[in-house]
Amino acid sequence: MDGKMLARLGAIVFVAFVITATAIEWSRKEDAPPAPSPVLVLPHDPDPLRDSQLRCQMLGQKAAEDAGCLRLWAEMRNRFLGKTSLPASSTSSEGR
Repeated sequence: MDGKMLARLGAIVFVAFVITATAIEWSRKEDAPPAPSPVLVLPHDPDPLRDSQLRCQMLGQKAAEDAGCLRLWAEMRNRFLGKTSLPASSTSSEGR
């Protein structure tokens, strides 16, 4: 066998392999994506902090002077930062 004949035989085998692989890929049935599971939304209890936030939002610029809003913002900031607020009675007994 000379080089040209060997090259032609290799090309034929390669083309046959590509045609077979293509036929197998086309014959596959695609799996349908799984249907999304329904999300159950349960009614929740009203959040007093949320209600206070809405009240402060309605006050607008005056909320910066409102003691309740300032206290609420301090509590929300502590929650966000992961700080726990200690009751006033426990902090006074620690000094003794």
